[in-house]
Amino acid sequence: MFVPSGNLYFFYELLIVKMNILYLTFYFEPDLSAGSFRNSPLAKELSKQGGENCHIDVVTTQPNRYSSFKVEAKEREDVGNMSIHRVDLPSHKSGMMDQVRSFRKYFTEALKITKGKHYDLVFASSSRLFTAYLGYVIARRKRIPLYLDIRDIFVDTMNNVMKNKFIKSLLIPFLKLIEKRTFNYATHINLISAGFKPYFSKFKSPSYTYFTNGIDDIFIGNNLQPIRDNDGVFTITYAGNIGEGQGLHKIIPQAAAGLGSGYQFKVIGDGGAKSMLVAELERLGVSNVELLHPVSRNELLEQYNNSDFLFLHLNDYEAFEKVLPSKIFELATFNKPVVAGVGGYANRFIYENVDNVILFQPCDVDSMVAKMKNYEYKNVERQEFIRKFSRDNINQDMARSILSYL
Repeated sequence: MFVPSGNLYFFYELLIVKMNILYLTFYFEPDLSAGSFRNSPLAKELSKQGGENCHIDVVTTQPNRYSSFKVEAKEREDVGNMSIHRVDLPSHKSGMMDQVRSFRKYFTEALKITKGKHYDLVFASSSRLFTAYLGYVIARRKRIPLYLDIRDIFVDTMNNVMKNKFIKSLLIPFLKLIEKRTFNYATHINLISAGFKPYFSKFKSPSYTYFTNGIDDIFIGNNLQPIRDNDGVFTITYAGNIGEGQGLHKIIPQAAAGLGSGYQFKVIGDGGAKSMLVAELERLGVSNVELLHPVSRNELLEQYNNSDFLFLHLNDYEAFEKVLPSKIFELATFNKPVVAGVGGYANRFIYENVDNVILFQPCDVDSMVAKMKNYEYKNVERQEFIRKFSRDNINQDMARSILSYL
């Protein structure tokens, strides 16, 4: 067996030196959020494909998506060739200032954790721009490639959501500057929705991919059809964030009133707009809506299986014309009808890819109620959709794409 020595041994060591990837994501397991569900399995696939000659440093936060969902997680965790660092955030709600304080803590702690460390690539998955910006700051300082995974157009969303015109006039130009610097520096950008394409045409990133969200293993093969006695009442279930972006306060109370006692809504989740939902339910005197705290994914499976319809909705903001909500992937694995109030690209995607769907424009109560009353109930399997959008398959391709920049 050949054993290199002297100068040859030095070059041999160079050939087998480990490549180091910094993986930035604000949410990671065991948190309950779309960001966690996307990045936890992707990081594991990256770790698997990278093998023993690759080390992945994940810098994330302690579970914080919902104040009503508490779960313990280690501050530092080593799993094979992956190290996970979880930053402890100050207690916060869903207000803007609370979110700013939380990200500031994440930003400063991430810089401390990565200081003096050698990395060959920064990967940053971002829905609110600032994780992408953090990736830009670190990659630029270390003069290494930056691979971005963009899950939302934050500037667009803030432009729609913010009500205070004076604050908006100050904040939006600042966000646009951060956006321009970050996206123009990136070596590669993955867009989670093809609907983002026109917006990103103004940035000079040399290459793009379009790896969407996908279906997690936990939802595949767990589509049960229990024998139920629902007393003639149909159950419509929504599970997820109750925020301004979902606009549930503009659709569920009104639809519940319009559909009447033959339909029961279940809303599982929490978020900044929950108080508006509760207020609207009380104003209309609606009694066929049940509000439940967030639950684990195993419990969620049971809730979905015991429902008749699965519900998805986005607010009627122009920014959401470009997005593709991750929720559609888990809902479409069940053979139950999906009720979806979305516009733009998401509307077209669902129409082209998902069978047995009641599709209407955001916040259009009359359309939703009319279509549901005229719907002839049926269950339809979506095996082709499941095959095409399996998270495992998507992650394998995306991990190969990321590793190609080492």
